[in-house]
Amino acid sequence: MRRRAVPKANSTAVRSTEGSPVSFLAIDNVSFTYPLWPPVVRAVDWDIAEGEFHCLVGRSGCGKTTLLKLAAGLLHPDTGSIRLQGTELRAPGPQLGFVFQSPTLLEWHRVIDNVLLPVSLQHPPTPLEIGKAEQLLTLLGLSAHARHYPRQLSGGQQSRVALARALILEPALLLLDEPFAALDAITRGELQDDLLQMCSLRRTTVMFVTHDIAEAVYLGDRVAVMDRGRIVRDITIGVGKPRTPAMRYGAAFNSHCAQLREAMDMASA
Repeated sequence: MRRRAVPKANSTAVRSTEGSPVSFLAIDNVSFTYPLWPPVVRAVDWDIAEGEFHCLVGRSGCGKTTLLKLAAGLLHPDTGSIRLQGTELRAPGPQLGFVFQSPTLLEWHRVIDNVLLPVSLQHPPTPLEIGKAEQLLTLLGLSAHARHYPRQLSGGQQSRVALARALILEPALLLLDEPFAALDAITRGELQDDLLQMCSLRRTTVMFVTHDIAEAVYLGDRVAVMDRGRIVRDITIGVGKPRTPAMRYGAAFNSHCAQLREAMDMASA
């Protein structure tokens, strides 16, 4: 069965020439295989409405990161298509932000210069762009560290810098590959709140890969369960917004966690 994410009532959908709505991100019948490997992504259909936060969960090796790279234009599908705002995605661009599993900061650059790196690759940063980078660092609690080097930061602070770098060009779509996996539980929770706040302020559409069931429920409007290259479940998260740490202990939150765990167990059975 084809699984479609239903756009929110207040989202601005792109329109096709026939007048019917087009998903903000549309992954249509996408498959991908690395040379000499079995298929990694198999006939995946998945749509994301503008401004929604979608999480992708599944066991190691199920194809999550490969699907994320396909959605970023870092890989090209063998079959099917990926369309962003109605246009086929052929390569990464400024409309996309990507956050990797590790912060991948340049050790010889100061924090402010790491944030401005996507700008610097195009042209010397303007005062306005420098001010935007400083504003991002302030929102993420890092204004005092703007002139520091990555080695002077904690792991959580480095992850915040990587997030600011991904947001500096105000991408329409942000893709994250388990960016908080190596952090302690308290720092991870703080960064989840930071991410939700930043994306809400900019109405950024998000695709987030994680192994953590509770993280997926806390962050996501919808969660896709992936197994052996296919999306096998589509779960809507009926937890209110804005998300708050207290919600993690509520009945609705834990019910969704149990539902998601059951879906993952059934997929791998």
